[in-house]
Amino acid sequence: MSEAPRTDYRFLLANERTFLAYLRTGLALQIAGLGALQFLTTGHAALRIGLGLVLVLTGSAVGVAGYRRCRENERIIRAGEEIPPARSLLPVTLAVVVVPALAAVLVALG
Repeated sequence: MSEAPRTDYRFLLANERTFLAYLRTGLALQIAGLGALQFLTTGHAALRIGLGLVLVLTGSAVGVAGYRRCRENERIIRAGEEIPPARSLLPVTLAVVVVPALAAVLVALG
């Protein structure tokens, strides 16, 4: 009988660090959204509310995506399989780049 290959804990710890990076990013987006809701007093109220909600919801989605990715990667690492490429990179990148840029334009015009 052959033994199952032993799990390399460095990969598990790297996976955990990646998860924590997702959480930090999500929390930063949520705080930015709450800041927009509370302190963005110039311009239209709909812009302030829309921007704040988009940022808070995007931050929440980033946290959920990070959790799901961490759990799936941990299962894959323990099984000794290949980790597939991340599917959440494009939506998160677009949200982090496009939403603040659009907000800056709207605030400058408002």
